[in-house]
Amino acid sequence: MTLTKSTRYLIVVATATASLSACYAMKVAVTGTTGRLGRQAIQLLSSNGVQTRCLLRHPIDASISPSIEKDASSSQIASYLSKLPGVSMVEGDATNAASCKELIEGCDAVLSLHGPVRPPPLQSLFCLLPESDPKHSRSVNYLAVQNLIDAVQDSETCKRIVRVTGKGESPTQIFTVLINMLGNMAKAWNYEGEQLLRTSGVDYTIVRPGVMGRDDIPTNKVLALADNGGDLKVTPVTHSQIASLCVECLEYPNAAKSTLTAMNVEEGTGEESYAPLLAEVQSDTRDFPTSLMSEHKKAARNGAAILAAVMAVFSSGAVAVTKSVWGVVIGLVSR
Repeated sequence: MTLTKSTRYLIVVATATASLSACYAMKVAVTGTTGRLGRQAIQLLSSNGVQTRCLLRHPIDASISPSIEKDASSSQIASYLSKLPGVSMVEGDATNAASCKELIEGCDAVLSLHGPVRPPPLQSLFCLLPESDPKHSRSVNYLAVQNLIDAVQDSETCKRIVRVTGKGESPTQIFTVLINMLGNMAKAWNYEGEQLLRTSGVDYTIVRPGVMGRDDIPTNKVLALADNGGDLKVTPVTHSQIASLCVECLEYPNAAKSTLTAMNVEEGTGEESYAPLLAEVQSDTRDFPTSLMSEHKKAARNGAAILAAVMAVFSSGAVAVTKSVWGVVIGLVSR
């Protein structure tokens, strides 16, 4: 028997509703605790009564005043989050396998919301940071994901990983090239980390959001999702929107083993919440490229060569102008 779209929707909604109370009884682990996305997700989980274990690289400083304001330091944010109901902190780093095992102990799911710190541009351009360094994108976007997979596979309770990455299947796209050039191949390693999840056998949900950072964007019926890693026009999205999506997808068993592109559309043409969109999500069915690393590296090298050529032209022009100005000055002085 073939089910209609509306019937399938009702079945999925009923399943999600039944699992809602189970979701609130969950214990969820979070990485990327003090990042703008992590802090939003933790506050949302706490407000819904979900027990939350958060990975934190440094111990809480009791002398620091708690704050969640935008200009607050990571220490202040950590102090604030640690005082929320149901929230506990686990000291460690996602790039450390033992830390990941300790983090997910007794948890049912993990929100992998960590990302690399933006490096100095010249450090990335000239490959000055070894790939083995814990701050390198390979360590953060790839090895840390493998650590979480290993921890989940060894766990008796934790069965779900939600990982936030980004659109990275078009290595020659200008923004992808720039991020790879200036971010230690962050886009490339994000995609390789996605592939670790797809081949792990673990129930994963990969979220590929738009450009996070702005809060001054329309929010009335703008939400859109494309499963199977589908293509949507890249748009600004808020951290709160993506945090909500990460938490909500735990309520939908059908969103397991799925890759979701999350963007905003023209106001009034999207959805008010992610619920109806998540109800329609299906697991990945297409064959994702096994690896795109060589394509990413080639595009980044070409981008670096173009940048070097532009800088050379600019420098030669600047030298010529300087010589001309200096010649005029010498002429005036000689009169």
